[in-house]
Amino acid sequence: MENIKQRIEELRDELNRHNHNYYVLNAPEISDQEFDFMMKELEALEKAHPEYDDPLSPTHRVGSDLIKGFTQVAHIHPMLSLGNTYSIAEVEDFMRRAKTALMGEQFEIVGEMKFDGTSISLIYEHGRLVRAVTRGDGEKGDVVTDNVKTIKSIPLQLKGEGIPNLLEIRGEIVLPWQAFERLNREREFNEEPLFANPRNAASGTLKMQNSAEVARRGLDAYFYYMLGDNLPCDNHYDNMVRAREWGFKVSDVMTVLRTIEEVDAFIERWDVERKTLPVATDGLVFKVNSLRQQLNLGFTAKSPRWAIAYKFQAERALTRLQYISYEVGRTGVITPVANLDPVLLSGTIVKRASLHNEDIIRSLDIHSCDKVYVEKGGEIIPKITGVDMSARLPEAAPIGFVTHCPACGTELVRVEGEAAWVCPNKYGCDPQRVGRIEHFVGRRMMNIDGIGEETARIFYSKGLIKDIADLYEVKADDIVLIERMGPRAAERILQGLEDSKKIPFERVLFALSIPYVGETTAKKIARSVRDIDTLISMSIEQLVEIEDVGERIAESIIEYFSVEGNRVIVERLRAVGLQFSMSEESNEGRTDRLAGKSIVISGTFIHHSRDEYKAMIELHGGKNVGSISKKTDYVFAGENMGPSKLEKATSLGIPIIDEDTFLRMISE
Repeated sequence: MENIKQRIEELRDELNRHNHNYYVLNAPEISDQEFDFMMKELEALEKAHPEYDDPLSPTHRVGSDLIKGFTQVAHIHPMLSLGNTYSIAEVEDFMRRAKTALMGEQFEIVGEMKFDGTSISLIYEHGRLVRAVTRGDGEKGDVVTDNVKTIKSIPLQLKGEGIPNLLEIRGEIVLPWQAFERLNREREFNEEPLFANPRNAASGTLKMQNSAEVARRGLDAYFYYMLGDNLPCDNHYDNMVRAREWGFKVSDVMTVLRTIEEVDAFIERWDVERKTLPVATDGLVFKVNSLRQQLNLGFTAKSPRWAIAYKFQAERALTRLQYISYEVGRTGVITPVANLDPVLLSGTIVKRASLHNEDIIRSLDIHSCDKVYVEKGGEIIPKITGVDMSARLPEAAPIGFVTHCPACGTELVRVEGEAAWVCPNKYGCDPQRVGRIEHFVGRRMMNIDGIGEETARIFYSKGLIKDIADLYEVKADDIVLIERMGPRAAERILQGLEDSKKIPFERVLFALSIPYVGETTAKKIARSVRDIDTLISMSIEQLVEIEDVGERIAESIIEYFSVEGNRVIVERLRAVGLQFSMSEESNEGRTDRLAGKSIVISGTFIHHSRDEYKAMIELHGGKNVGSISKKTDYVFAGENMGPSKLEKATSLGIPIIDEDTFLRMISE
């Protein structure tokens, strides 16, 4: 048994070292396959010997799909914000003020990159990670330790000499551009709202209740400040060098600066070079290096006097428009896309920018071969914000929107009351047909393992499938004939199709691609009608009685099921075992105790998470609403309820209830 324990510890040490090499040093020593073999060996040993389990084992970095609420704790030291400057002159003023306050004493400045993410405080005891806390309101924050443990660049066990018994280190959780682009592509495909920038995505991801999903998204972290009673060095720079030695990811940008001229040069350099970094940045930070001098300079009520942030201007580039292409979505909407001469913005090469619709083209007055301004300004979706009229060619003609579908040639129609042009050939236009298949297999719909967007397109192009029902008739012999797909891939796909038969009715309904029926609407329809046959037989008058189903959605449902081909697909899917009715378990505990009540949730909670409370409201017949109005029946308030919401609820005389009151209401 001692040999087994020793082997487990050896594997953990090796895997932690290789994680650090890969995610922090960017210098892997072994292949991904070798790493996976070691991980599988450790997983097998830990499963066979649970008595040797360790919550900080590398095997726990994948997270858990168990839902947990967040508790709040007070910070050991308040997490204050930094004062902002927007010019080199203001940074120079900061240095002059520091020199005056230090009575003319010489001092060093440490220049650092200001990463655009969400702040985090980590607590280590005897070198082991024990707690991770968000910034919160600066005085207290949410404990997100389980989520932080999934971030592979964060050490769970520190290595090296001179580590304090109690250590606090602060940093920034970020979502790299590459991971952010992938996440937004997924959300766009699933018709979910896109994250505006990596900061919002990182913050939202860190506060997710499902740590397995946090692990999947690929967060990263950089660390920039150490606190404690027994720090190894008397200055900030050397302390961060030691932190790097212990396993933390500390930016190589960090530089000691001794004069105003060096600070100016540092700003000028990184205002350009930051664009090549793999993560979003929004400025630089300058800190007095000496801890003694930091202590002497002290704090204002909101920020330290020994540090300041310099904010970059939003990025903007001028590039040439090559041509406009037109893409067909799964619902037939035609989206114009500007194809550009490549230009570097926020760490990525931009070659394309969506123009959204004809009205945008008209408002920008875009002509052929124009030079256009492209911006990100922290946003990942490039957008054209203007035209350089002085560079317009004399022969340039206004861009004309296409009149026929670029895929099937069908004449386009304008959606009444909207800016979109649509191809009405829903069932004969290839991009629409493929789009519905891609939607069906997606993670938030049927989540068919082994079939992503690319595989769905390959299956369609090879003639294996023409609609979503064909997926369940694909054979292993057909799959192995496709390039780069062997028996193992075929087995995975077939098992994924089999597993999808357990997906509940509301997700199956969403997966059908009924126009205007999104994820939330599908859930409400499914819970109201209970089965597909009832839905098919309903009139418009009956449909609009369902919560959030207006006339447009009702008409779309009627039209969808009036097409014989769609009804045939439903029957074929039903025949192979998909769920077209709500299960008995889904009705368990359902009451009408909150029937007709509109409830706004605000703040953080102790007994359950916000998502769990939202589910309870729906289970008992209530309606979750996002904003307070005269129609709101209750505001369900937890800790840290926003002051503006509190003020509005009070002014409108809306009852404010706490957790205990709510739980009594649904249990009476």
